[in-house]
Amino acid sequence: MISVATVFATLFGIPLGVLLHVSAPNGLRPLPVLHRILGVVADFGRSVPFIVLIVLLQQIVTRPLLSTSIGPTAAIVPLAIGAVPFLGRLVQSALREVDATVVEAAVTTGASRLRIVRSVLLGESAPALVSAVGVTAVTLVGFSAIAGVVGGGGLGDLAIRYGYQRYDDRIMWTTVIVIGLLAMLLQFLFDRVARLIDRRRHVTA
Repeated sequence: MISVATVFATLFGIPLGVLLHVSAPNGLRPLPVLHRILGVVADFGRSVPFIVLIVLLQQIVTRPLLSTSIGPTAAIVPLAIGAVPFLGRLVQSALREVDATVVEAAVTTGASRLRIVRSVLLGESAPALVSAVGVTAVTLVGFSAIAGVVGGGGLGDLAIRYGYQRYDDRIMWTTVIVIGLLAMLLQFLFDRVARLIDRRRHVTA
């Protein structure tokens, strides 16, 4: 659930963050109306509690799309949708940290907007983007546990049904520890990749 949802969140969250940054009043292509709409959508998506989001999407998206709203596969839909605006804002923040003089230099050379986005914005912020995806993946670990409350399967479902409802403290604490270790492992791996990218980028420069 976490891996597939992270992939989908990355595919849609990074473009959302790029659009939020580029369409801002001081962006490469200021589009105030689009920027405002995307901002409202992103902020609303982040503000809805995940368990509420699952219930809302079960009938209007998950069931029509997959013919079921129960199980790990069905849980991927709200996991991915909930993570997109979260990652989008993180990407926007990462792009803001790119040195403005580097962007201005690229504009001066006559580079196209697409080239500036790909080579300058995304290239310069690559380590921060990897870290943002890592934070999203760790957040999805918690979201996937919440999905177990409404039949989403996974470790959260195991903790609720066999740990909490059957008063089995051994299963409850075991799943909690496993979920915590999984989150720590994901954070370590993404931080490691981000450091490697940053080191290579400085060596190349």
